[in-house]
Amino acid sequence: MTLSPSEKAGDENRIVAWNRELAAVHQRLRRALRLAREAIDAGDAASAGNDLLLYCHGFCAALSGHHVSEDDALFPELAERHPELRPTIAKLQQDHELIASLLRQFEQALNSGAPPERLSSHLDGLSAIMESHFQYEERQLLGPLAALDLDLAPGTALGPL
Repeated sequence: MTLSPSEKAGDENRIVAWNRELAAVHQRLRRALRLAREAIDAGDAASAGNDLLLYCHGFCAALSGHHVSEDDALFPELAERHPELRPTIAKLQQDHELIASLLRQFEQALNSGAPPERLSSHLDGLSAIMESHFQYEERQLLGPLAALDLDLAPGTALGPL
């Protein structure tokens, strides 16, 4: 995959440690989830207002963007170079679909003004699935990613975090 000139700007000599990039993205997403939970815990949805919307919608967009980028850019490259990982990648993509469904349900609850307890319950479910997914992904992919040489910008392969 070839980068556009704007994607290459400043990155011509950068070597990407894809295993570290993935782990760092997961840490940022865990932090985004904590911020969303803190916004909910700060009070009811009405009083949390803009902070709640900002943190929760930001978390949803970040997690969704990460998974779409993996599915569209990283996983096809990884599957081509490591065919033995195709079953693992298929399972990770199934997880992405489940997480996307949970994100849609959470956003519906958020947009409908659901009480904090309901929003918190949605985040509990998302958190459990997300953490299980991240741990499995890291166990299965960090080794192959450590040796991966891709001509992609990290944001293209892992999302705009």
